[in-house]
Amino acid sequence: MPPSTTGATAQGAYITKAYPKDPYQYQVGFGNRFASEALPDVLPQGQNSPQKNKYGLYNEGMTGSPFVAPRHENMQAWLYRIRPSVAHQGFTRLPDNPDMESSFLSLNPKVHVSPTQLAWYPFKLPPDSEKVDFVEGLKTLAGGGDSTLREGLAIHMYLANASMDKKAFCNGDGDMLILPQQGRLDIQTEFGKMMVRPGELCVIQRGMNFKVILPDGPSRGCGCTSFSGTLLPSLRVITPPSPDIQEVFGTHYTLPDLGPVGGNGLADPRDFETPIACFEIDQSSWEVVYKVAGQLHACHQEHTPFDVVAWHGNYVPYKYDMDKFIYVGSISRDHIDPSIFCILTAKSKQTGIPLADFLAVGERWDVASNTFRPPASLISGSFPGRSDGFAPGGASLETGFCPHGVDYDVWNAATHMELVAEKVFQGTLVIVFESSMPLTITDYAMNRSSVKHEHEPKMWDNLKANFMNHLDEANADLKAAGLPQLGSTQ
Repeated sequence: MPPSTTGATAQGAYITKAYPKDPYQYQVGFGNRFASEALPDVLPQGQNSPQKNKYGLYNEGMTGSPFVAPRHENMQAWLYRIRPSVAHQGFTRLPDNPDMESSFLSLNPKVHVSPTQLAWYPFKLPPDSEKVDFVEGLKTLAGGGDSTLREGLAIHMYLANASMDKKAFCNGDGDMLILPQQGRLDIQTEFGKMMVRPGELCVIQRGMNFKVILPDGPSRGCGCTSFSGTLLPSLRVITPPSPDIQEVFGTHYTLPDLGPVGGNGLADPRDFETPIACFEIDQSSWEVVYKVAGQLHACHQEHTPFDVVAWHGNYVPYKYDMDKFIYVGSISRDHIDPSIFCILTAKSKQTGIPLADFLAVGERWDVASNTFRPPASLISGSFPGRSDGFAPGGASLETGFCPHGVDYDVWNAATHMELVAEKVFQGTLVIVFESSMPLTITDYAMNRSSVKHEHEPKMWDNLKANFMNHLDEANADLKAAGLPQLGSTQ
């Protein structure tokens, strides 16, 4: 650690071990009320706001829910810091980022509707001659609702080649689920540090300051991502997509209910990791960029925002290694809905209807008998049965109720293949965002991105009406059953 940085040591509660690709330690659990201090006996006992804090620290409350929310939904944190967040020099409106969007209502002329499938080849990283950090590299692809209504979501891509220096970001619009595809993200938050590698997700909840360092050089979001504007499509085949940030407005991510699965399976709460307290004593000039209703504003302050010496609460950032996901599936026959791959879900204002589901499809055994199960994995950077040359770093959109599926060759092979138990998705991780909201497409994704393309409809031309070759057989069966034959006027 730099000389100006002090972190907690592992004492008492279980804390993970550091290793070369991740030098940080974490507390474990999902939705827990955590406590962490980087110096001994800093957290006040029996109260949140003593008249005087140890070392003259300032206490600060952060609320992620209304004060009167039910206890199981009430989210808050208390932070004890060297200088309070309110000690800043005022806000200045920054120029709009034309590639970002926060309102996805059809009244907005900057968003578009697509009746068909769309896809994007891998998004291009900034050239070496242009230094772009995480905030500057944010680009919105699609979304639903509006951040000011506290209902909806946005799907972003980040394309960055520079670390943030003396600069932090605070998103006042929603919680951000971030997925690196190329290069680790060294994320410093007010609660501590997280190293997020490809294959892991992290969630930074609304109102939390953070900065992103790129220890491996240029970075972009998730490997293969597919996003769908409905949870009830007319035909659903899991397809790989690739936006790397899902932002939800007015709600928070939770673990999906397990129902008949029971108490174990899918994402285990103990595998989620939350940072431990780690602070800096930097008293130099910093810039904090705030996103509010899609607008960017900046304030300057003469101290680091990462000066929290201790904290406690359940409103915290966290990360999860998707390799730890416990898959469930059919061990007899037939197809099971993709909801069995759900890691996190976010509730909408409609009872029982999720605003957004986050799914991951990875290596597992496929053993179902007498079942149509075409191969579904990325092989040599392509996705079999797709017309779009789908590759890591790209994305696809399946509009709600727009039929979509594999091409004829893949369908034909899966229809005639010998069904044996097989490992599928080896060395592959496909990310899927699904929403109950119709998604509109941003101007950047629709018109300014050079990698957008539509699926080739001819890929399904050979899916002929095979039934027409069996008319005699069908009529014989109808006649034997005493029913009118096809083409009969009786």
